[in-house]
Amino acid sequence: MPESRSSTGRFPFLRRGGAETENGTGQNGAAPAGADAANRTPAHAAPASDGASDSPRPRHGQEMDAATRAANAVAAARRGGMPPTRRPAPAHTTANGQTPADQNSTEQKAQGTTGESSNPSGATPPKQPTSPRMTREQEEVAKAQDIARRMSLPYVDLDEYQIDKTVVNIVSGEMLRKNEMLPIDIIRGQLAVACADPTNFAAIDDISAATGMTVLPMVAVPAKVRQAINRYIRANSELKEISDEIVANTRQEVQLDDAQSDAEASSPVARFVSLVINQAIDDHCSDIHVEPQEDGLQVRFRIDGVLHVFQKAPKQMTQGVISRIKVLSDMDIGEHRKPQDGRITVRHNGKNVDLRVAALPTVWGEKIVMRILSTPAGNLKVEDLDFSDRNYQVFKSAYSRPYGMVLVTGPTGSGKSTTLYATLGNVARPEINVITVEDPVEFRMKGINQVQVNKKAGMTFAAALRSILRADPDVVLIGEIRDAETAKIATEAALTGHLVLSTLHTNDAPSAVSRLVEMGVEPFLISSSLCAVMAQRLARRLCPDCKRLDKATPAELRLFGIDYKEGDELPDVYRPVGCKECSNTGYRGRVAVQQVMGVSETMEAMIAKEATSQEIQAQAEKEGMTSLRDDGWQKVLQGVTSIDEVIRVTV
Repeated sequence: MPESRSSTGRFPFLRRGGAETENGTGQNGAAPAGADAANRTPAHAAPASDGASDSPRPRHGQEMDAATRAANAVAAARRGGMPPTRRPAPAHTTANGQTPADQNSTEQKAQGTTGESSNPSGATPPKQPTSPRMTREQEEVAKAQDIARRMSLPYVDLDEYQIDKTVVNIVSGEMLRKNEMLPIDIIRGQLAVACADPTNFAAIDDISAATGMTVLPMVAVPAKVRQAINRYIRANSELKEISDEIVANTRQEVQLDDAQSDAEASSPVARFVSLVINQAIDDHCSDIHVEPQEDGLQVRFRIDGVLHVFQKAPKQMTQGVISRIKVLSDMDIGEHRKPQDGRITVRHNGKNVDLRVAALPTVWGEKIVMRILSTPAGNLKVEDLDFSDRNYQVFKSAYSRPYGMVLVTGPTGSGKSTTLYATLGNVARPEINVITVEDPVEFRMKGINQVQVNKKAGMTFAAALRSILRADPDVVLIGEIRDAETAKIATEAALTGHLVLSTLHTNDAPSAVSRLVEMGVEPFLISSSLCAVMAQRLARRLCPDCKRLDKATPAELRLFGIDYKEGDELPDVYRPVGCKECSNTGYRGRVAVQQVMGVSETMEAMIAKEATSQEIQAQAEKEGMTSLRDDGWQKVLQGVTSIDEVIRVTV
C-alpha cells in the first residue's frame, strides 16, 4: 500500500479568497478573511467557488480538519440532511476601516473573481450573474463546484492536480470505470477519491472495503474523471489481472483451434489480445508489435512514428497470445517456420477497424506486427496534407491531367498510401472509372474498384495491371512499382490515355527517374509519361497545447543552410514541452514534409537525353523545387513541427 504523505504546499493552484502573508496574517497583522474557509479545505484540493485566484500554500495540519469535515458532510448527506452553517466569526477592523471580508471582497472585484472563502460567516453569498457566453466545459465546472459547495466537499480540478500514480491502481479498473471514481492521493491516512457522483455512497463503501481505508470524496467534473481513468488506468490493470490469471494456471498456454468458441472468446488470452488491440486504437497507434523474448512477451505501440513499450507479460502467455492472433487473422497456426500474412477486422466504438497482420519467425518465437488501418483516408483530400502553395499547385496540375504518371516516393511508413488515397478523393467522380491494384488493400473506398494482389493465384501486380487495362479504366492506382514488368506496363498505360498513380522507394524526387531507368524503362518513354514526382516524409506535429516559443540557434540555422552573421536577428521557432494531452511527449499527430518535382518541357528533353539525377535536380531547383529540409524549415517557422523532427526525417 502506498504510504501516506503530507502534501502541504505542493500545488500552486490551491485557491482561497483574501490575502495572506508568510506568517498567516493579512494586511496590518489582521487574520485573513479566507483563513477560516481555508481550514475547511483539504490539501491539494481547490475549494469550491464561483471563481478563484492563486494564493499562498496551506499551513501544515489543515489536511486532517478537511478530511474530518468531508467525512461529516458525507455522513450528513447519508442521513438526508446538510451540514450546519457555521456561526459568523467576529469582524476585525483593518487600518483602512474595512472588515477583512469587505477588504477581501474589494480585492476580488479588482481581480474579477469571487470565492466562498471570502465570506467567513458561512452565510450564503449573493449570486453572481452568469456569463451568457459560458461554454459547456465552464457549465460542467460550475455544476461540480455547486455540488461540492452544497455537500461541503472539496472540489478538485483533475487537469491541475498532480495525481499520485502509486494509488491509482489499488482499486480494480472495472470498479472505477463502472462508478466513475478515481483514487488520486492519500491524505493523512485517508484515500482521496475524485468522484463524478459523490452521492454514490454504495460505490464509496465498496472502495473503502476493497482498500481497507477511509475514503475522502472529492467532487470533479464527470468528463474529466472519465478522461483521467482512461489516461491512468488504461488497460494496464486489466492486463495485469489477465497475466496473473494465466501464470496461476499454466495450462492456459494452449494451441487454439480454428473454431472460435465462446469459451475461447472469454478466455484470459482472448481478453488480453482484445484489450491490447482496443487500447492501441484508442491511443491512435499505427502499429502493434507483439514480440517474444527470452524472459517473456513484450508489446510495443508505434505512435506518431515512435515505438513505446506498452506492456510486458510473463513467458507463459507467449504461445497462447501468438496463436490467438494467428487464428483471428486466418493464418496457419501449425506453421512456425515461414512468414505469414493475414487480416483482422474488429468492432471498436461502433465502427469496423481493419488490421493488417504479419507473422515473422524469430529465435524466441513468432513476432507479430499488426498495422491498424483506421485512418479515414477516403475522406481525406489533397488540401488536408499541409502542402506549401507552390507544391500544391504543381501536384494538383499533375493529377488533374487526363493521362500521365504521378509518383509518390519515400521509405516505408512515410505516408505514401495515404497521399495516394487523398489524391483519389480529389479525382474520383461518378463519371470516372477508378481501379486500384494493391497488396494489400489498406483502405476500402466507396465508388472505387479495388483489386487485391494474390501471388498464390498468380495475381501479381503485373498480371492484375494487364487485366485492369482491359476493364476500361480512366484512373489506375498501383500500390507499388516493384519490378521491371510492372514499371513498363505502368508507363505504357500512362501513354495510352490513363492517369496512373503509384509509389516508388527513392530518397528524393529526382532519383525516381534514375530508378525507372534502372528497371528497364526507356528514358524517352519516361519523359513522355511522367507528370510529377513527390518525395515525402512524416515528422511529428508539435502539441498545440504545450509547445513553447523560442529562438533558433546559429548552429541550427547552419543545419538548414541559412547564413547567419553576428548581430542578425534569430527567427522564432517552437520547442516541444509535454503535457497530459500529448502524454508528455511534446508531439501529437504527424505532418508531411514534401518535395514536389514537376516535369517541364526542358526537363522532358533532359530525361530523354539520359540526364543524371544531379542534373535533373539542378534544373528542378531553377524552376522552384525545394528540398525536403527546406519544406520542413517552413513548417518549423509556422510552428507546426520542431527543428529536431525535421533533422530526424530529412537528409
